[in-house]
Amino acid sequence: MNGVSVGEAADRTGWSPRMLRYIERSGLVVPGRTGRGYRCYGLRELNQLRALRELRDRFGVEIGDVAFVLRLRAEPQLRAAVETWLAGQPAVPGAPAPAWVEWEQRKQERLLAA
Repeated sequence: MNGVSVGEAADRTGWSPRMLRYIERSGLVVPGRTGRGYRCYGLRELNQLRALRELRDRFGVEIGDVAFVLRLRAEPQLRAAVETWLAGQPAVPGAPAPAWVEWEQRKQERLLAA
């Protein structure tokens, strides 16, 4: 298998070997394996790692943020729950919540008071 080791991938991309293992556990960049089980980073993985660094630097997102987006893609129920929750949030901070959210809050308050 053509590719480079975790140490060489770290040197080429600016990530530490430890961080590369974390990124792999997060499912963001998963290198191939040699016959003996060693990580083997090909051109695709090296480019993904460089792009991930650029995304992090340019937009200030953390690895966990990107991993959560990946999880949202893989878990439709989680995505739907987050979208439902976001729908109840005002689009502009400080703006009033949608009417249905206020109605639900009043309903919950009445139930707790009973």
